[in-house]
Amino acid sequence: MNIAPYSFGVGDRFGRQGKAQLRAIIQARQAGIEIVPVWNKSFREHSIIGTHPVDTRREADDAVKAMHWQGGYYVDADHIHLKNVDGFIEASNFFTLDVAEEIGKPAAPQAIEQFITACKPYLGQWRISGIEEAFSITMDQLTAIAAKFLSAAQQAGKIYQHIVQRKGEGRFVTEVSMDESDLPQTPVELFFILKMLAQQNIPVQTIAPKFTGRFNKGVDYVGDVRAFEKEFRDDLAVIRCAVKEFGLPANLKLSVHSGSDKFSIYAPICRALKDTGAGVHIKTAGTTWLEEMIGLAEAGGQGLEIAKEIYTQAYTHCEQLCAPYATVIDINPARLPDPAVVRDWDEQQYTSALRHDPGNPGYNPHFRQLLHVGYKIAAQMGRRYLDTVEKYEAVVSRNVTQNLFERHIKRIFMNHP
Repeated sequence: MNIAPYSFGVGDRFGRQGKAQLRAIIQARQAGIEIVPVWNKSFREHSIIGTHPVDTRREADDAVKAMHWQGGYYVDADHIHLKNVDGFIEASNFFTLDVAEEIGKPAAPQAIEQFITACKPYLGQWRISGIEEAFSITMDQLTAIAAKFLSAAQQAGKIYQHIVQRKGEGRFVTEVSMDESDLPQTPVELFFILKMLAQQNIPVQTIAPKFTGRFNKGVDYVGDVRAFEKEFRDDLAVIRCAVKEFGLPANLKLSVHSGSDKFSIYAPICRALKDTGAGVHIKTAGTTWLEEMIGLAEAGGQGLEIAKEIYTQAYTHCEQLCAPYATVIDINPARLPDPAVVRDWDEQQYTSALRHDPGNPGYNPHFRQLLHVGYKIAAQMGRRYLDTVEKYEAVVSRNVTQNLFERHIKRIFMNHP
């Protein structure tokens, strides 16, 4: 099972927007861009909302049938570990092996020694086509890389083999995720990480490194855009080289996690893809949930009221909601509007604050980030929230489709500002 060059994660907290999401992928096809949808949902999201992986599979299958989609599609077991992968195996055909927690844990000295021995041909000056500077690889550097990443690669191997034993070889796409680590991986580190994954016999098709800069949930990239573009291009060059050197799958590509709403780096990504012919996977999650909220507020009436109620509860439980996402949000409590003020907002004021439009003077990234992590409040409402989403399905789904196609797909794959 080989994934296409362009794939797009369409995370959906509550599993109600499959058709609206797929409609954006169909619009891309009509515009000449072939993108494969990947419905992704993590163990944590399922636990909070009270759903199961089979629910995500059902959403994807139902959307594909309803929209007469003839292309490929995937259901991603997002950020899984050995302790929780079993619940995803039957429903999923894409597995994101999250081994960030293993980074820095020591591997056995003998395993480190064996890895270093296998890498001795790369000692000294080493050039990778597409990267300007040469790399000077030393024994100390190899030792440090092995000490930092080998245990993580071994853990990826264990998870992969566990899935193979249950699901069968060649019946799923494998992604390895190292993005939730403290420090970004350098191109040299990425090269040797791919060597480790090859030694573990993992046919990795997408790799999610941690890039420089901040990839906060639901808001734009924070960092040096030029530095990101060089890093992204260097990583593409590393992948091309690693495929040849290590016998990894020819369709191996970069995966950008927390990829939604990173508007300032979409043009650099688009240029790099066009210049190199590389593929990419963009993983998203909370964007659809926020578009549901925007749609409810835009609809007015009961929709606006429930949107206000969710914000009030999120504001009250801000610390609790933010704790699991502390490394990927930047919220200044002083910039959050008082719920008493929000209660007097009309539809336009609420949607202006929430919709990711930096050119709108009413846009508030702190308000947006809090609601991004506030989906737990909606989950606690149960049917009351879901029934309201269904009641205003037309306006909600329109926002979901427009957001994915106009703000994301067109900018990433078509270079439309």
